[in-house]
Amino acid sequence: MRPWAGSWRWITLVLLAWGTLLFYIGGHLVRDSEHPERSSRELSKILAKLERLKQQNEDLRRMAESLRIPEGQADVGSLAAGRLRSLEDQLTRAKQKIHSFQKLTGDGPGPTQEELRRRVENGVKEFWYFVRSEVKKLAAVEPGERQKYADTLLQDLGHQERSIMTDLYYLSQADGVGEWRTKEAKDLSDLVQNRITYLQNPPDCSKARKLVCNINKGCGYGCQLHHVVYCFMIAYGTQRTLILESHNWRYAPTGWETVFLPVSNTCTDRSGATTGHWSGEAHDKDVQVVELPIVDSLHPRPPYLPLAIPEDLAPRLHRLHGDPSVWWVSQFVKYLVRPQAWLEKEIQQTTAKLGFKHPIIGVHVRRTDKVGTEAAFHPIEEYMVHVEEQFQHLARRVHVDKKRVYLATDDPSLLQEAKTKYPDYEFISDNSISWSAGLHNRYTENSLRGVILDIHFLSQTDFLVCTFSSQVCRVAYEIMQMLHPDASSFFYSLDDIYYFGGQNAHNQIAVYPHQPRNGEDIPLEPGDVIGVAGNHWDGYSKGVNRKLGRTGLYPSYKVKEKIETVKYPTYPEADKLLNAHRK
Repeated sequence: MRPWAGSWRWITLVLLAWGTLLFYIGGHLVRDSEHPERSSRELSKILAKLERLKQQNEDLRRMAESLRIPEGQADVGSLAAGRLRSLEDQLTRAKQKIHSFQKLTGDGPGPTQEELRRRVENGVKEFWYFVRSEVKKLAAVEPGERQKYADTLLQDLGHQERSIMTDLYYLSQADGVGEWRTKEAKDLSDLVQNRITYLQNPPDCSKARKLVCNINKGCGYGCQLHHVVYCFMIAYGTQRTLILESHNWRYAPTGWETVFLPVSNTCTDRSGATTGHWSGEAHDKDVQVVELPIVDSLHPRPPYLPLAIPEDLAPRLHRLHGDPSVWWVSQFVKYLVRPQAWLEKEIQQTTAKLGFKHPIIGVHVRRTDKVGTEAAFHPIEEYMVHVEEQFQHLARRVHVDKKRVYLATDDPSLLQEAKTKYPDYEFISDNSISWSAGLHNRYTENSLRGVILDIHFLSQTDFLVCTFSSQVCRVAYEIMQMLHPDASSFFYSLDDIYYFGGQNAHNQIAVYPHQPRNGEDIPLEPGDVIGVAGNHWDGYSKGVNRKLGRTGLYPSYKVKEKIETVKYPTYPEADKLLNAHRK
C-alpha cells in the first residue's frame, strides 16, 4: 500500500463532511422557502460561511497534493504526521459547522414575530377587560335572569381567554424559542452588569470622574432605592463612577454596605480636584466630582432618565422583552441589591421557615399612610378576584397542589381576615413584618429587614397582584425581570400602570384609527402620539392626543408603546474584557 493511502481516507472524510454540510444547507433553504424574511436573513449567514468553506476546501486540495509522497520514499517522517493532525482539525471544524447550521433554526424568531405575539397577547387581555366591564354594566341594569346569563357568559369568556393565553404561552416556547430567550436574556444582562462593574471599579480612584448621590431622600425604602437607581443611570450615561453616600442612613445608620454589597470595590472616596453641583453634562465636563440633587430638583434634565433605553441595546431588547424600559431599570436594581452574606442567609432561613414554594401568587396590600393620599382603599376581595383568575391560568400549564398566596402588607389584621374569607387558599406571610411596616416602626433596621424580605418573596412569585402606586410593588416587579427572560406581563395592578418617579414622558403611538363614540373619547389616526395618563383596565386607556391637544379615553388595543432610545456610552473596553473571559 502506498504510504499516503491512509491519509486519503482522512481527506475523503473531510470532503464528505463538507458535502454533507452543503446537502443540509440546500434542504434547510427549501424548508424555509415559505418564510422569506427568515430565509433571507439566514441566507446571508450561509453565503458568508460558504465563502470561508470554499477557502478551506482549496486549502484541503493543496494539502492533499502535498501529501503525495513519491514512489520509493520510505521515510514519511514527522512532516506527514503533522499534516494528518491538521487534517483531523479540519474534520473537527467541519463537524462543528454542521452542528452550528443544525442549531440555526433555534437562533430565535425575528423581531416582527415577537412584537406581534406580544400585541396579540395584550389585545386579547384588553378585549377581556372590555367585555367583562360591559357585561357587568348590562347585568347591573336589569337583574334577574339576565344576571344569570351574564355570569354564565363571563365564565365562558374566561375559559376562552385562558385557552388563547395558554396557546400563546406554548407558542412563545416552541421550536427552541424558549431556550433562545433564556440565553439572550442572560447574555444581555451579563453584558450590562459587566459594563456597570467596569464603570464602578476604575483603576485609579483619585483620577476617576465621579457622581455623588446621597441616599437620604425623605421617603421610604422603595422610594430611596429608586432615587439611587436614578443617580446610577445618570452616572452610567455620563461615564462617572457612582459614589453612594449612605452614612447615617435612616434605615441603617452604619450605611448601605452593612446590608448590600458595596457599589464599588476600588472607589468609594468622593474627593477630587474639582467639585460642583449638577449643571448639565456638557457644562460639567471639566468638573471631576459632581453632586446630584433629587430628581424633582434636577435641571437641566439629561436624556438618560427612564423610560429611555440604550440605542445600542434597543434592537435586542425590543426582540426579547415586552417592556424594555422596565428591563433597563431592573439592571441597575440588580447591581444595587446584591445581598451581604448575613442577608442571604436570612433569606434562605426565612424561605424554609415560611414554607415558600411554587406555584404561588404574590399579593401586596399597602394601606396606612398611602390610603387617602397616594392611593385608594382596596378590600382584599379586589385582589383575590385576580389571584383566582391567575391560578386558573396556571392550572392549564402546571400542577396546582395548593393555591398558595404570599401576602405582604402593612396591616397586621389583614392576614387573619384573608384566612377567614378564603379558607381554600394557603396564605404565607410573616405578621412581624407587617407590624414593623407601621408608621411608628418604619425607619428601623428591623423594618428594613422586613421590607427587603417582602420584596424578595413578592418578586419570587409566579404572578404579582398589587397597586403600582406603591414603590414596594414596583421594586418587586423590577426584580422579577431579573428572574425570567420576560416577566413584563406577570402582574395585575389595581390602580396605576408601571412608572418611574421623575420619568420623562410616557408616550404611545396609534396603530389603528378611532372615532369617538361619546364626549369622553378622543379621536386617533395611525401615527398619532398619545401621552399616557393611565390604563382603566376595562379596555380603555386615558391620555392626550399630542397632535390635537385633546385629553380623553381611547381603546387600549389601538396603540403601541413608543420606546425612546438614547445614545448611552457603550463601554467597548468592558465588552472586550467580557469577550476575553468567555473565550
